[in-house]
Amino acid sequence: MPSHLVIIPTYNERENIVRMISAVLGQPRDLQLLVVDDGSPDGTAQLVREAMNQFPGKVHLLERSGKLGLGTAYIAGFRWALDRDYETVTEMDADFSHNPDDLIRLIDRVQAGADLAIGSRYVAGGGVTNWPTDRVLLSKYASIYVRLITWMPVRDTTAGFVCYHRRVLQTLDLSKIRFVGYAFQIEMKFAAWKLGFKLAEVPIIFVDRIAGASKMSKGIFKEAALGVWEMKFRSLTHSYRKN
Repeated sequence: MPSHLVIIPTYNERENIVRMISAVLGQPRDLQLLVVDDGSPDGTAQLVREAMNQFPGKVHLLERSGKLGLGTAYIAGFRWALDRDYETVTEMDADFSHNPDDLIRLIDRVQAGADLAIGSRYVAGGGVTNWPTDRVLLSKYASIYVRLITWMPVRDTTAGFVCYHRRVLQTLDLSKIRFVGYAFQIEMKFAAWKLGFKLAEVPIIFVDRIAGASKMSKGIFKEAALGVWEMKFRSLTHSYRKN
């Protein structure tokens, strides 16, 4: 039975994906990798198909018809993972802003008892490199803003490097996750916390991408800023638990 799956959503990541696949599968643990590609016109999916031949049974590809959003890509990946009985499911970026060498520390934290392990920039030992000061401040203040509204005990609320035990994804009604952009990461942590799961933060050093183009936009930040209030009020009357 497979144990540990890493999900990587892609859109135009041909400059990174081959190296990332090798880096993930080179970890000292039996990992498998699912790439969820949103119809990348740069041929990312073809490179993944070639890797599937190179690493049979280790690399998987879920192709979608267009750019449908980060959140929906991860939820499609979560559903795929639940159908195949993985013990842990880890989400991470394709651009090496998340270091594959940190994967084992996140998985180990979950296997040690956490339900959800967050690769955190804003706990002791964590940090950010290659970001301009204004973006670092924006990210830090965004996390403070989320904590003030939600009371969630997480310092890096917008982190996108997260390992889930399957029990979290089994319990959570994924159809109730509303956000598809930046706010998706916030809502997943918030939903797990509201359901009583144990969230742990593991320090990481986040490195801004070197190759490829960033997917960040003003619209993504706007969704997060307004979405946190919507999420908070909705949680007062609706549970994220499956019926």
